[in-house]
Amino acid sequence: MNTPFTFPGSALTVRRVGFGAMQLAGPHVWGPPRDVDAAIAVLREAVANGVDHIDTSDFYGPHVTNELIRRALHPYPANLVIVTKVGYRRGDDASWIPAQSRRELVDAVHDNLRNLGRDAMDVVNLRVPSPDDAIEEPLSVLVDLKRDGLVRHIGVSNASAAQVAAARAMTDIVCVQNQYNLAHRGDDALIDALARDGIAYVPFFPLGGFTPLQSSSLDQVAKALGATPMQVALAWLLQRSPNLLLIPGTSSLAHLRENLVVGSLTIPVEMLARLDAIVSA
Repeated sequence: MNTPFTFPGSALTVRRVGFGAMQLAGPHVWGPPRDVDAAIAVLREAVANGVDHIDTSDFYGPHVTNELIRRALHPYPANLVIVTKVGYRRGDDASWIPAQSRRELVDAVHDNLRNLGRDAMDVVNLRVPSPDDAIEEPLSVLVDLKRDGLVRHIGVSNASAAQVAAARAMTDIVCVQNQYNLAHRGDDALIDALARDGIAYVPFFPLGGFTPLQSSSLDQVAKALGATPMQVALAWLLQRSPNLLLIPGTSSLAHLRENLVVGSLTIPVEMLARLDAIVSA
């Protein structure tokens, strides 16, 4: 299942199991990690084991994860795709504040470039605050930065189907990053529509987020397969659709190794049916 996927209209090809850097920052994604050396070791181990897709943002920390990525991996392997997101900033109290103005978005892209040590970002996702927000004005900023060569490809995050359609009417969209997992499947129709056009769908909170997935069916399938429930939940996503890319995050080498083997875990059809029935009301 960890087969290569090519972002549409690009030369960017990645394995379907990548790495999300958010958990490398300190508690509540604020400040430095408790163990900087351990965070660097996780990044290097991920790349050494074939990870070629890292998801990050300069508002993680802020600045912390990007600085760790640069310290651990620069100069970067030629095949490494780094995807970031803009559209928020952090308050002094660690709050998450929408930052959708032209100046804020331009500054955010330059912050990512500087702290990662890049001349251009492979992919920049616009993080949308809510499904009621118009996407055209902030997205036009990324379109301009793409024209200027600072952004190679554009995606959207936390976006409704209508916002995705509006974005695609403005520019080529290579990926959509939304919440999706075994229990929260509101994007089923969107995933299928994107798959028909070869556009990547990258689920955040693939293991349930701050409330980990809890299901007796998931536990029973995991036991039958000799895997952990979280490995099965990730493997289910890989089998859900060929355009799903995983970015599970961790600050633990042990958990990283558990995550990376899910690409070789196949769930039999009868067990998939049991897992498909796990859907929140």
